[in-house]
Amino acid sequence: MKKLLSAFNTRVGLLSFLVFFVWAKSMLAYFGVFNLRGVGPAEFLLMIINPIGFTATCFALLLFIRRTSLFYLATLVLGIGANFLLYLNVLYYREFSDFITIDTMTGGAGMFQHGFDFGSVPVHLMDWLYWIDLVVIIVLLIAKKMKFDQRPVGAKRAFTFFSMGLALFGLNFWFGDFNKNQLIMRRAQSDKTYVVRYLGLGPWILTDGYYTNLANTQRKDASKESLEEIQKYIASNRYLAPNMKMYGIAKNRNVIEIHLESFQQALIDLKIKGTDGKEHVVTPFLNSIYHSNSTYSFSNFFNQVGQGKTSDAENLLETSTFGLPAGSLFAKYGSTQTFQAMPAILNQTDGYSSAVFHGNVGAFYNRLNTYKQMGYQNFFDQSFFDNSASNMSPWGIKDKLLFRDSVPMLEQMQQPFYAKYLTVTNHLTYTMDDEDKDPNFATVDSGNKLVDGYFETAHYLDQAVEQFYAYLKKSGLYDKSIIVLYGDHYGISGSDNKAFAPYVGYDADTFNNYDNTMLQRTPFMIDVPGRTDGHIIDTYVGQVDVMPTLEHLMGIDTSKYVQFGQDMFASGRQDFVALRNGGFVTPTITLPTLNSRYYYDTQTGLQIENLTPEQETYVKETKQKVADLLAASDKLNNQNLLRFYTPTGFTPVDAKDYSYTVKDTEKRLKKENEDLSAKSNSLLSQNQGKSTLPDYTTDIPEVKKGEDEVKVKD
Repeated sequence: MKKLLSAFNTRVGLLSFLVFFVWAKSMLAYFGVFNLRGVGPAEFLLMIINPIGFTATCFALLLFIRRTSLFYLATLVLGIGANFLLYLNVLYYREFSDFITIDTMTGGAGMFQHGFDFGSVPVHLMDWLYWIDLVVIIVLLIAKKMKFDQRPVGAKRAFTFFSMGLALFGLNFWFGDFNKNQLIMRRAQSDKTYVVRYLGLGPWILTDGYYTNLANTQRKDASKESLEEIQKYIASNRYLAPNMKMYGIAKNRNVIEIHLESFQQALIDLKIKGTDGKEHVVTPFLNSIYHSNSTYSFSNFFNQVGQGKTSDAENLLETSTFGLPAGSLFAKYGSTQTFQAMPAILNQTDGYSSAVFHGNVGAFYNRLNTYKQMGYQNFFDQSFFDNSASNMSPWGIKDKLLFRDSVPMLEQMQQPFYAKYLTVTNHLTYTMDDEDKDPNFATVDSGNKLVDGYFETAHYLDQAVEQFYAYLKKSGLYDKSIIVLYGDHYGISGSDNKAFAPYVGYDADTFNNYDNTMLQRTPFMIDVPGRTDGHIIDTYVGQVDVMPTLEHLMGIDTSKYVQFGQDMFASGRQDFVALRNGGFVTPTITLPTLNSRYYYDTQTGLQIENLTPEQETYVKETKQKVADLLAASDKLNNQNLLRFYTPTGFTPVDAKDYSYTVKDTEKRLKKENEDLSAKSNSLLSQNQGKSTLPDYTTDIPEVKKGEDEVKVKD
């Protein structure tokens, strides 16, 4: 022990101690959290050694510092920085099954931006181990067992240690690139897991920084010619003429989009055996909409989001382009991006007003700025609602209250309107107040709190949508609207899938990448009141296809717009769904990620051991089509190419035309209704100024409580 403390009290000994613990904690994260499964001994060896060379090189640089105080200060900063990078990735991966990027940390792809409740971060009891080296140092300092080494390390010796670390990292890099050709130049852009698996988290952040800078440079060097190439690509490969039987069936109707947070298709028609021993239907109301003869429901609708998660889903639906390969487009580019988005197109084509209702703060995902660029006239964020503690879930206003309390704003909007509701209660970590739980619904006892809670919050969301539907029908809005319901991304992921699998038809012991890909399906329903030919459609589609589909239903010609989706009802659709990770799903073959080792039979789920020559040709062509599609979308967004093109009849959006403050919004809505007077098409005006809020149920715990308090005062 004395020898260990003696070595620890030297500069080289202290740095060796820190390098060892960075390696040990990396192993804990690699195998306990990141699920980095090495394929063969070479990959396994790379995972074992990759933290050592890079970490040793970074810490060895400190040996060149001669001044004692500066050396120990720099060591403390670098030690905290290394721990911080590792632990943030642990937290981020637990929630998003992905690694942090530069954009994540600076722009906030869902986790580190304003509006996030850190109480909902999945922190585990043993997480203190990720800080154990600093804990040991603090304990030794308090016990006065640690002494500062006043002797600087000579430049020659420092260079030796630095060279050894650099050589080890160089060997690591060479071996990694040998195993996966063009690891940095090609693989890193499609699947960051390879960089982490072969080189580690530090090199991944540096790699991501390089590509972030490259993207910024591309934006500066963009040209109109690049856009014209993309337009030719869309005209030849993506645009489809509408199905004339469906074209215009929803013209001039209100459009109400209900964003079902973290809601997977697996929940539809799902029955579970609760802790009370009885069978319970998780989402009975949404099931009824799914099977309604006025609803066009898609059973193979895949989310196509990347790191931007919810914001990526919004971008896909509003612009028919993909999110970025890394980070959130909203957070990174939203403040300056040129969009030709749904709210602006509907407003300029058919005079639609527009609004978003969201229970979180406006800064979350940079929505306050992005929505202005998209042309949304109104954004009713958390500041428009009663955000007292009893009304809040970890991610914002509870869904039942969001829908109900939106009525005074919704009824003032001029019809037709385009309104989007972003729900939040069914969000990780799937917790609710006891008063919001349905006493007639019992969830499972899976041994996993996330899974148990997921069924409860999904059931709550189902009830919230049912109450809103009842209001729409009672107020008369239902018959004047189409209602679009969609899930943005998965709810359960990563290691939690094994606990989730048995309840949604999968075997936990054999759960594989194919099963995980199938769980990327989310609901997509278009309810068109008055139609009787609604049915369940098995076509393979994705979120990028929503915009042209809705536009055609509303009688809008999409041929002049730059959109990557294809009308879901049109003939001649390409037979693949592109996943943001480079994988794909077709009716016959599924590739979970671009670099997956195996292909799967989409219909049976069985692994395809050997592709036939015809299949080889098919998957090669499909891979190329997916790569071309993602590359074209990324080029458009990274270079902001729409600034070079204005469609005929379209006026570019000016963000300065919009203000989302409570005062300005209330004043504007009131003035619109007064100025239009008898010509006003708002629901409030049509009811001679009488609010429709009394049409909304009061069967909401927080509302009931408020009414009871008023009665007591009276």
